[in-house]
Amino acid sequence: MASIHSRARIALLPLLLPAILVAQEFDHGYIDPAPILAAASAAIGEESLSCISISGSAYSGMVGQQYINAYEVDWPRGEPLRNYTRIIDFENVRMMETFDRDPGNNPASWKYGLGWYGGTPTQQEERQVFSLNGQYAWHQDGTDGEPIAARPLDAERWQLDIWLTPHGFLKAARLPGANPVATWRWELGEMGRDGATVNPEKVTIVSITVMDKYRVDATINSENLLQRIHTWVPDSVIGDTNYEHEFSNADYINIGDGVRFPTNWHHHTGWDDNYQAQSINAGHNAFGGRQADIVANECPGEVAVPANVRNADFFENVVVETLADGVFLYGGGSHNSVVVEFEDYIAVVEAPLYESRNLAVIDEIVERIPDKPIRFVINTHQHHDHVGGLRTYMHIGATIITHWKNYDFYTNDVLTYSQRTLDPDMVSLWPPTELAEGYQYETVRENYVLTDGNRIMQMSYVHPSPHVEGMLVAYLPEEKILIEADLFDAITNDLPEEASRENRTLYNHVQRLGLDVETIVPIHGQPTPWEDFEELIN
Repeated sequence: MASIHSRARIALLPLLLPAILVAQEFDHGYIDPAPILAAASAAIGEESLSCISISGSAYSGMVGQQYINAYEVDWPRGEPLRNYTRIIDFENVRMMETFDRDPGNNPASWKYGLGWYGGTPTQQEERQVFSLNGQYAWHQDGTDGEPIAARPLDAERWQLDIWLTPHGFLKAARLPGANPVATWRWELGEMGRDGATVNPEKVTIVSITVMDKYRVDATINSENLLQRIHTWVPDSVIGDTNYEHEFSNADYINIGDGVRFPTNWHHHTGWDDNYQAQSINAGHNAFGGRQADIVANECPGEVAVPANVRNADFFENVVVETLADGVFLYGGGSHNSVVVEFEDYIAVVEAPLYESRNLAVIDEIVERIPDKPIRFVINTHQHHDHVGGLRTYMHIGATIITHWKNYDFYTNDVLTYSQRTLDPDMVSLWPPTELAEGYQYETVRENYVLTDGNRIMQMSYVHPSPHVEGMLVAYLPEEKILIEADLFDAITNDLPEEASRENRTLYNHVQRLGLDVETIVPIHGQPTPWEDFEELIN
């Protein structure tokens, strides 16, 4: 961050102080941010607002849950967010979001956008509550639901959303360490949500540091309105990720006392890259809606942090279960990995979630099987909660086995040398030469086999699949074990009342290939006898 703040040749004066008769010089291309921020503050009555309540309806995008890696402007839509309300207390760094969403279709912990974690408890209640108090964040499935702590990185992102509002940005610009800098450019094609420009417009961009970590910039137009607020957030799959809110001039309404606030929200996670010029995965629209019921200075009151949230422990628990001789389930969390021991090497099925989970699993493997390399990691599919550890296995030298339809996405967007500054992982800290050599990948079209002459593991392509393209399952014929992800989950001890499309897809795949299965080992949940699964289908 220091490099962008060192552009000014003398220290910037505190914002909104009276001008003094001292000339300031800035490097070419840089301008004084103080008058820009002062004009924006006056235009929307920023200093008169300490809290805001907005209500309406919204849509949610399931970031990382796309069906295919191809041109898709929207991330897949989740269930609509009805009766949506967000209350923000800028002064005390508190926020509460509530909405109604159809139960049974989403993880209870998922708000919208980033943060979808399969294998976690499914939403049971219609009313959902998400709360933030400083560094702590938590969710409740139902108004009286048990508070469940959000992961620290999720809590950071929720707090960041406070400062990515027009008034929040201007308040953050005055905080210690913000160190605003400014530049300008001509908008020639589009202005935020205003559509194509008739005439070019000169805009200014002010950049600040937020929470001592995030570089946030706001594009401010000729009417002194903030039309785009942009930053990057960390993601275990695609690294430093574009994250921005956009507002048009027409969205701003007067809510009293000179305060203007936007009624329409439009949010991108990922680049607005409709033609995949910069990335294979072009999904970006992740949240939006119209919240026109706006009340100024309605504060949420005390948002007490529950004791279990304040004391939450995010230690990675790894529980090992023997499935057969040399075949082990590494569980203890929402996502499993399955470890298969061959004569001279180890293969691991699935590298889910994020690096800390996979480092814990790898350490446990090394502890139990110390003298064999982990040669292969088998990836079932490209949903982000099943991909977050691929870079970790690449770091230790494992070859990634995946379906060929995932290859372009992984090699262009995920398994790259791109620096990760917000949450560095092993590959970004110690990039291996092999990352660019190409021999750390094996792609599957229909079938693939690993064998040492004794043990055999078969991988096969599941199609057609209603869940995702490029899905693989693994099968151990001697042990009669089938390893799969998302086609059948066994998170609870009770089977579903009726089979899903994914369940039937798995059953049909096994029948078509003539596999003799005795046990299904899900990536989500516990091993289940095939006869129980067959009873569900029939």
